[in-house]
Amino acid sequence: MREMGDWHGYLIKRLADPEKAGSYLDVALEEYQTDGDLHFFLMGLRNVVEAHGGVPTLAKRIGITPEALSELLSDEASPRFDTFISILTALGYRLSIAPLAQMDSADEALTEIADALFVERDKTEAVDAEVKSRGSLVS
Repeated sequence: MREMGDWHGYLIKRLADPEKAGSYLDVALEEYQTDGDLHFFLMGLRNVVEAHGGVPTLAKRIGITPEALSELLSDEASPRFDTFISILTALGYRLSIAPLAQMDSADEALTEIADALFVERDKTEAVDAEVKSRGSLVS
């Protein structure tokens, strides 16, 4: 479990760089558009929020309660488009539209960030599976 904490800390530290965080969100959004995997996208957004001061700080910038923002970033809720834009704006980003052909020419940095996102998702799924299996052992 300690190894995962170290990986997550490393990721959050990298995402404190606005350029890296922007690329990371771009890849997460691209994956959502390709696969429709909202969990993957929201996980990426939660990581960037954490790297930029956390839920309380961002909630204050947006003008909502931390609880409401946490709920919006959870897998149980799908944020409305205007709320999503508010979150991105508070983080210092904007949503942009690009032709799909440009997405195919991702540079090495985007590939590295995409790999990091996949590793984060795989580790999250492994922890979830372990928690579920431990829960069934207790029952």
